[in-house]
Amino acid sequence: MSAVLSALPAAVPPSLSLVKNPQPFRKDWFDAAPPQRSIEAERRYRKENLAVAYRLFAQLGFDYGLAGHITARDPELLDHFWVNPLGVHFSQIKVSDLMLVNHQGEIVVGQGPLNRAAFAIHAALHEARPDIVAAAHTHSTYGKAWASLGRTLDPLTQDACMFYEDHALFDDFNGVVLDTDEGFRIGKVLGSHKAVILRNHGILTVGPSVESAVWWYSALENACQAQLLAEAAGQPRPIPHAVAQLTHAQIGGPGGANHAFKAWFDILVRQQPEVLE
Repeated sequence: MSAVLSALPAAVPPSLSLVKNPQPFRKDWFDAAPPQRSIEAERRYRKENLAVAYRLFAQLGFDYGLAGHITARDPELLDHFWVNPLGVHFSQIKVSDLMLVNHQGEIVVGQGPLNRAAFAIHAALHEARPDIVAAAHTHSTYGKAWASLGRTLDPLTQDACMFYEDHALFDDFNGVVLDTDEGFRIGKVLGSHKAVILRNHGILTVGPSVESAVWWYSALENACQAQLLAEAAGQPRPIPHAVAQLTHAQIGGPGGANHAFKAWFDILVRQQPEVLE
């Protein structure tokens, strides 16, 4: 693969051609400097985390139909990302199944087909947000249910404060996303946040690593579930603004997310070592 990739830059424009209104970098996401790896080692690291993430989503029930995608930016070709092939169940994804796709929707490495919705949303997000490494979106049950209400989440619990003033509402459902224009509109609403609720569609998270984007997705789904249950039971009492802000500052960064994902990673690889093939 390295031979194939080394030959690509000459044919790939060095600049990101689709950038529209790029958002500011989230410096707070990089509190702990990541280990310094070679390009090849970093590529392998991201792909291993990505393959494991798909299997974790299957275990968590985030594998409804053919909907859903997690992407990881390539560390060398920054306008390319790794994604799953359409039609392979999340529970069966291996590192060798992953495809490298450019921002024109062309499969550069691997075998398709490509999920066009994955390309339309994720290509735009990766272009508009140069600080993100990964993005995650599926049609998980509680995320869909909450998205139908057309509201952002309240700070009802400590865990929900992870997203306090750090998620947005895309209030413009127009059917299946099949073109990058809508992806850019989602990216504009997302802004510098880590998550967005897509009205009548579901939820989406982004992060400076595969680990953080995936963990935050599970945490956002959990927050949606908790608020749905709380509102069904009675009148929830939100955490006061100042306390919610403080709690977000304490738990909103990627450090805890990375460690939580690592625990998942270790268990899954022990149980399903073929995921790394």
